[in-house]
Amino acid sequence: MKKIIILGALLSTIIMGKEIKKPEDVKIGISQIVEHQALDAAREGFTRALKENGYEKAKIDYQNAQGDFGTAQMIGQSFTQGKKDLIFAISTPSAQAAYNVTKEIPIVITAVTDPKIAGLTGENITGTSDMMPVYEQLKVAKDILPNIKKVGILYNTSEQNSQVQVDNAKIEAKKLGLEIVEIGVNNINDIASGIDNLLGKVDVLYVPTDNLVVSATPLVLDRANKANVPVIGCIEDQVKQGALITKTIDYEKLGYQTGEIAIEILKGKEPNQMPIETIKEMELIVNKKMADKYKVDINSLKGAKIY
Repeated sequence: MKKIIILGALLSTIIMGKEIKKPEDVKIGISQIVEHQALDAAREGFTRALKENGYEKAKIDYQNAQGDFGTAQMIGQSFTQGKKDLIFAISTPSAQAAYNVTKEIPIVITAVTDPKIAGLTGENITGTSDMMPVYEQLKVAKDILPNIKKVGILYNTSEQNSQVQVDNAKIEAKKLGLEIVEIGVNNINDIASGIDNLLGKVDVLYVPTDNLVVSATPLVLDRANKANVPVIGCIEDQVKQGALITKTIDYEKLGYQTGEIAIEILKGKEPNQMPIETIKEMELIVNKKMADKYKVDINSLKGAKIY
């Protein structure tokens, strides 16, 4: 009888040859490309999902690359060498760095605009996309600022996620009779000159989910608002800081959804059995002070969250 009980216990922890660890024995590596509100919120949602679903004692190793892809690569290598049970990669560069170094450890991604174009498809990778409704964001700008013609976009040329959004914006802008004026930058030191060069050529500035530019939000908003160029943000925190408006997703909810995917993998499901997910709920957010500055009637924005 004792042998049967022991065999049953072993079968309960091994499914199809895959070991299912107790939550307290699980090791998770979290790789984040840079600190800013959206990515931080995604991480917080992920860890909350773990805590609320029985994995509060999982061993979490959080590392931030501070905007450097080479550092993200080293983080991925350290997670691989440390034999993590799962890697949670926040942002396209972090996901690419992790996938470059392991095709065996499950990788769960989030805050990635287009996983397929970024080369993030494979047997050990799944997660969520933060693909933004570029048309909806530009349409909001056109609706509240009907006289705009030229929309400026500042973006990091080395972040594939950003190039995808710029290309998409060009397509969607044409539908609204708008012209995209783009300027690419390579690092944080280029942003001030890049934004100054752009502001004299456009009627409004649109900020995509570019991690480099979003991390420099205070600088971007200061320059744009002093030049009287309204800013259409991509995340809630930008509007809170002084962007005029955005229509965006809740990154904390996106992170929580990603955490639920991770839990299924930790319980035995294969990543390749789980397609990349998105979050459908969108929220309209407006800054009252900026609305007054640019003479926008916030009463016309039904259901908007107002700062």
